Amino acid sequence: MAKNALAKKPARRSDFLTAIPFMLPALIGLSIFVLIPGIRGVYLAFTSYDVFTDPVFIGFDNFVKMFQDPLFWNALAVTSEYVVLNIGIQTVVSLFIAVLLHRFTRSTLVRGIVLMPYLISNVIVALVWYWLLDYNLGLVNSVIDFLGLPKFTFFDDVTAMPTIALINVWRHMGYTSLLIFAGLQAIPEDVYAAAAVDGAGEWRTFRSITLPLLRPVMAFVLVITITGSFQIFDTVAVTTNGGPVNATRVFSLWIASKAWGDFNFGYASAISVFLMVLLSLVAFAQTKLLKAGESDLER
Repeated sequence: MAKNALAKKPARRSDFLTAIPFMLPALIGLSIFVLIPGIRGVYLAFTSYDVFTDPVFIGFDNFVKMFQDPLFWNALAVTSEYVVLNIGIQTVVSLFIAVLLHRFTRSTLVRGIVLMPYLISNVIVALVWYWLLDYNLGLVNSVIDFLGLPKFTFFDDVTAMPTIALINVWRHMGYTSLLIFAGLQAIPEDVYAAAAVDGAGEWRTFRSITLPLLRPVMAFVLVITITGSFQIFDTVAVTTNGGPVNATRVFSLWIASKAWGDFNFGYASAISVFLMVLLSLVAFAQTKLLKAGESDLER
């Protein structure tokens, strides 16, 4: 037994050494494009820096200024509104589509059609929907006007954020549906057969079996969708550019305007660090509350 254990150790070391060349490209890219800029960004958050002069260390002044800035609280409220609308609608719709795919069809063609909006660039999607929803020339308002109904302003200060959220729901729901669909396929059929023998109906089966067994997948889906939603930028930049009157000025857009508009890179870095910490806490809380590492199948 001891000889066998000793014989396995060199094999593991050789496997690791063999894996290093395959890991290097990813590690180099991660270091150059994520780790080094991230560390520099954290450093700049504690400085006054405008690109034209050297950074000057100012401690926590940027963070104090941030929490006293009305635009910070506006960005937090606007971004939170978008996240709630986007995630709430997207999760329900994606779960419904995934269940339909699982119960009624396994066609690769249908899955490709469902995924198609996600394969289109977000900028293109935003532009197309912006033109479709235009008040004067948009196809949607033309149809509304043809039906004798009053035209609808999709991008005013009240409706702009819900409209942007629905645009992104349309684009991302196919990808989210396929993630949930993969989780549904992992649920054993004999569990449903046992529920049918016990006389459980469709709704009871879905509520008592499908949703609990989907918890790890749903936790993963919620973590990546909420994290991505807090970083929304391109759809807002293309459609409203933060307007009207800061009604859609989300965190990413505010950071970009402070960095490239005001050349206040220290302040922009402080906002970015806050957003990074916020998303880390949200992801950690989701993972713990939803027990992402556990599955009812193992019980």
